[in-house]
Amino acid sequence: MSSGYTSPYSSAYTSPYLFIGGERLSAEGRDTRPVINPATGETLAETPMASKADLDHALEAAAKGFAAWRSVSAYDRCHIMKRAADLIRERTEEIAVVLTLEQGKVLAEARAEVSTAADVIEWYGEEGKRAYGRVIPSRVAGGRQIVLRQPVGPVVAFPPWNFPALAPARKIGGSLGAGCSCIIKPSQETPATALAVARALDDAGLPKGALNVVHGMSAPISEHLLASPIIRKLTFTGSTAVGKHLVKLAADGVKRVTMELGGHAPVVIFDDVEVESTAALAAASKWRNAGQVCVSPTRFYVQERVYDRFVEHFLAATRAVVVGNGLDEKSKMGPVINSRRIGTVLDFIEDARRRGTTVAAGGNRIDGRGFYLEPTVLTHVAADARIMKEEPFGPVAAILPFHDLEDGIAAANQLPFGLAAYAFTTSAKRAVAIGDALEAGVIGINTYAVSTSETPFGGMKESGYGSEGGIEGLDAYMTTKFINQL
Repeated sequence: MSSGYTSPYSSAYTSPYLFIGGERLSAEGRDTRPVINPATGETLAETPMASKADLDHALEAAAKGFAAWRSVSAYDRCHIMKRAADLIRERTEEIAVVLTLEQGKVLAEARAEVSTAADVIEWYGEEGKRAYGRVIPSRVAGGRQIVLRQPVGPVVAFPPWNFPALAPARKIGGSLGAGCSCIIKPSQETPATALAVARALDDAGLPKGALNVVHGMSAPISEHLLASPIIRKLTFTGSTAVGKHLVKLAADGVKRVTMELGGHAPVVIFDDVEVESTAALAAASKWRNAGQVCVSPTRFYVQERVYDRFVEHFLAATRAVVVGNGLDEKSKMGPVINSRRIGTVLDFIEDARRRGTTVAAGGNRIDGRGFYLEPTVLTHVAADARIMKEEPFGPVAAILPFHDLEDGIAAANQLPFGLAAYAFTTSAKRAVAIGDALEAGVIGINTYAVSTSETPFGGMKESGYGSEGGIEGLDAYMTTKFINQL
């Protein structure tokens, strides 16, 4: 770790604020919560917590913003969102530094995320122009049967902390692209990045109230906002346990829901692959964002004949990873988000060790300021280890051997989660077979790239339902209306 690194960006972080009805509301007179830099453990700023009055203000603003935004033509909405995307691109470096300061990922990953967030905003604006209805031939002469696609209404959105630009952009983009207004509550760990996205949209000419940003504890905010008849749609990314609770709250008002919940992505690697390059690619994907990625590959199932060679090359790639402050260009992996995550990941490792698993690399906290862990590799993992059942959401990988296709599929599908899954093979027949058999909402065959603006992203089983991205993502924010005109 680059323990002596001094950041040239110490003054780049400004205090977060509430953004309601186009107004910036400061921390004055409000409770606050500190934003901690995970690279140093130091406080970056204080975030104002929204009061019930603030939430009521946001609801009123969202209702007015919806009326204003839905009256803007899809053509003109697209132009505003395109301008916002261009502003985000112009501000990439500024936003990326803020993102790294509050979330910890390395600056190269932060820049790529900000760029992708801009693409998402632009894509949804464009796709909003193609929210087509249709005319169905009438059974009555002179009649018209018309199907319209219209915005569902004001949306409440809860994005996670691990992708503080991209996750809000998906939810904001889907809402605005469909013509909905949005109240978004970013994670308390990463409030400023979402505000930077909102600022770009405001500067681009978004009507006041079409987008509102509030901060605070998730439970009271979700209960207050979802109890309001103004809100017609909930979109959430986070743990399965919290998602189940929010679904129950939304059910009381029969509100539409998109849930992207926990995962535990398996990778099935067959013995016909080029082992060294496959292992290097696997390690690069695993240690991205310190393993704090909802689709991060975590359970690696490697066919027996190449298991030892794969482990050897995976370990070599892992030991070459430089862990340090994400603002240091030499760093290849930053810290985890907070001290609680360190404790959680170390508990997984210790549990596996007690059950006879080999800790082949890492396994320890890195001394010094900040929340750093060694990238950790577990081999010949005990079947009853926690990591084989629960998502660690951190820099730890489990590598196990498997025998044949059926064995690999059974191992990959054994958990109740189904967000992402991967397979690597040079056999076209095998690729088709395992692609059909894997129980996951997004699947990569010979790639870990499973998320783009134009493709659907979502899970199955206890990983949730509904999609973000693609035409499916826009459709999630729209309702169908049938008009029979005689």
